[in-house]
Amino acid sequence: RLKSGIAQMAQQDFYEILGVSKQAGDAEIKQAFRKLAMQFHPDRNSGDATAEKKFKEINEAYDVLKDKEKRAAYDQFGHAAFDGTAGQGQGGFGGFSSGGFADIFEEMFGDFGGRRRGNDSPNRGNDLRYNLEISLEEAFKGKETRVRVPTAVSCDSCQGSGAAPGSKPTSCPTCKGHGKVRASQGFFTVERTCPTCQGNGQTISDPCNSCNGIGAVRKEKTLSVNVPSGVEDGMRIRLSGEGEAGMRGAPAGDLYIHVNILSHALFQRDGTNTFSRVPIRMTTAALGGNVEVPSIDGGRAKVSIPAGTQTGHRLRLRGKGMSILNDQRRGDMYIEIQVETPVNLNRDQKEKLKAFEESLGLKQNRSGKSTSPESEGFFSRARELWDDLTD
Repeated sequence: RLKSGIAQMAQQDFYEILGVSKQAGDAEIKQAFRKLAMQFHPDRNSGDATAEKKFKEINEAYDVLKDKEKRAAYDQFGHAAFDGTAGQGQGGFGGFSSGGFADIFEEMFGDFGGRRRGNDSPNRGNDLRYNLEISLEEAFKGKETRVRVPTAVSCDSCQGSGAAPGSKPTSCPTCKGHGKVRASQGFFTVERTCPTCQGNGQTISDPCNSCNGIGAVRKEKTLSVNVPSGVEDGMRIRLSGEGEAGMRGAPAGDLYIHVNILSHALFQRDGTNTFSRVPIRMTTAALGGNVEVPSIDGGRAKVSIPAGTQTGHRLRLRGKGMSILNDQRRGDMYIEIQVETPVNLNRDQKEKLKAFEESLGLKQNRSGKSTSPESEGFFSRARELWDDLTD
């Protein structure tokens, strides 16, 4: 019964399984397979035998119809083109692989590194990371700098081929230059990277002495990096193809510059805005006045302090903050007032300050207005609380 069931599944029309016509193009077949594979994949239908059977059917159909040679043979001879070859490894068009769904899955989601594995050579060079520290002023203005990166570069002696001068790589005898081999595992045919050439498709009988056949050598190179104005802490700058060289002419990896902005003595940054704490004299806070404060662009900004300003009072200066990435505008600058209490007073200053304090009390009695409303309000409420507790 099992053999009969497999034979019956094999006789189903592949075009009908995928729901396409015989005139369907590659893109239409691929789209139909992707839709059905996502619907009937075993991971989405755990324990569903019907879905598992359907998934095998659409995999078998797509494995044939996506290949021009297999499809041509199927159109001419039907299922007879594959009779007796299922599960026989690399011979003929035997069996089908799970590679069809894997190809679609990688195309839709890519790998964890953000690159699509189907587009990557197995010998692609490694990505590199460089930590770049800059000041807050440099983040505001932008900066062009040069960095020295130890890396693997293409070998000059063999031009990256890995073969000694006067020789060249030859096609791999194991995979016939394909870089992959197929192995039969029961009903499935599994495709994997060729162990002889590591997926390169070529072997080297006479390796280069300078790089030992790798095609790359260790070297320190100097690169120019353009840090844009408005860059934020933690941002990455990608230099395509500036990572390590690939083996035997394979594509190079990328270099990622990770930007770290150093802390500043006067300013703190929050996105596009800057914050600064500005200490002022007690007399300026009481009487009001003007002070000059620095801004991140190196200039000065005049700030008017209202009379009676308290510690913690915040003032906003529009357009005096950080540069905005890829924009001509700037953020805002916020200054927080800190009223400084006089210290290191001499005897004469202390006596005058006491007299001043006494005058504040007399002025309050004559005008009826408090010169320290916050402190008087606080202690007034405190006295009420104490009276309630003693009642």
